[in-house]
Amino acid sequence: MAKAPMTVIRGGRVVDIKGHSAPKADILVKGDTIVEIGARVSAPSDAKVIDAKDRLLHPGLINGHTHSHGNLAKGMVDRVTLELLLTAGPWMSGARTLEDKYLSSLIGAAEMVMKGCTAAYDLAAEFPMPTFEGLQAIGQAYADIGMRAMLAPMVADTSFFQAIPGLMEQLPPALQKEVEAYQLAPFKASVAQMKKALHGWKLDAKGVHLAVAPTIPHHCSRDFLLACLKLAKDYDTGLHSHVSESKVQVVAGYKLYGSSLTAYMDSLGLVGEKFTVGHGVWLDGDDMKLLGDKGASVSHNPGSNMVLGNGIADMRGMLDAKVNVGIGTDGASCSDNQNMYENIRLASMVSKVQGPDNRKWIRTDEVLHAATAGSARALGLGGKIGKLEPGYKADIVFLDLGHINWIPFNDPVNQIVHTEDGSAVHSVMIAG
Repeated sequence: MAKAPMTVIRGGRVVDIKGHSAPKADILVKGDTIVEIGARVSAPSDAKVIDAKDRLLHPGLINGHTHSHGNLAKGMVDRVTLELLLTAGPWMSGARTLEDKYLSSLIGAAEMVMKGCTAAYDLAAEFPMPTFEGLQAIGQAYADIGMRAMLAPMVADTSFFQAIPGLMEQLPPALQKEVEAYQLAPFKASVAQMKKALHGWKLDAKGVHLAVAPTIPHHCSRDFLLACLKLAKDYDTGLHSHVSESKVQVVAGYKLYGSSLTAYMDSLGLVGEKFTVGHGVWLDGDDMKLLGDKGASVSHNPGSNMVLGNGIADMRGMLDAKVNVGIGTDGASCSDNQNMYENIRLASMVSKVQGPDNRKWIRTDEVLHAATAGSARALGLGGKIGKLEPGYKADIVFLDLGHINWIPFNDPVNQIVHTEDGSAVHSVMIAG
């Protein structure tokens, strides 16, 4: 077996998130893994040397919630609610060739890496159901860019119009007939395709893995949700769902199940350490406590939440309830970019308009932790990525300290969150 190559990164300033500092240090990497960080680290004579003078090094940002199919719809909407956007989903993201699916994913992956993001939880949709070939094309795009991804086919067996209690009855008769003609695939067909993909997946070695994403609880029949849970258990992978993203979803949950969507999913056994809530804008205190007690995660997506008028999620309430919180961009069809720097800044800023008590405002170190280690845990990769520490994968962003964003250099954590916009990204290392 060939010896793992050694790389030493010399003279950079390595961000200490909790300490709000960035001491000069060397990083020794063996293969794809950090083995030592410190001043004047010794390295083998044949080690590759990277000069990081005048560079600030931070862990790669991790996108806790996005949709690769949305990358071709960037900039297409304004003043559109979530529910209006969902009605346009098949039109905006359907009728795609395999090349379309590949290129849409490639665009998003390239943008994310260029803006300091090294991994993403991608809830990718195909209409009317996922396909093994489509998922392979999407996954290959991430592999070709060299980016990590947790790829979760986004699935449902109930159309938007059928999922909203009373909506069909309110439509004009002619429109009712058109809507009734639009049917998603029977859930057993979707499950069969996901099982085929999970069983035959070949991109794990490239850092691209599969999970399962029942899109919105009330868009999925009870049997479908249970089938998704079984798949996730059988293949030891994660579940990700849009929960309480909008007020409409909350009302639908109580009308259909007599409880919150979180409580309903928990009653079926879906809520646990491998379960991630997308958005969670309208989670109440009981929901947060339940998620925290079960070790679940929430991806906080502040940009999309505001674009669609859904509101502002209570990140402080989640953290107080011991919920693991990550940060996400959501899809470009409703966020218009895949810039994680923008979303960490928004996550910090929106907390400051939720009340006058500045002790409850989200600190910049909490935001940066969420966008790295927090999102890593949501992806099921906690303890592997999201930190610059020995034993973690070498996913490192190099920021140019000569860029105007960093003149003057004061507090590295505050400036990453409030100043950096991606334009100072000099280079990005993924897996060494």
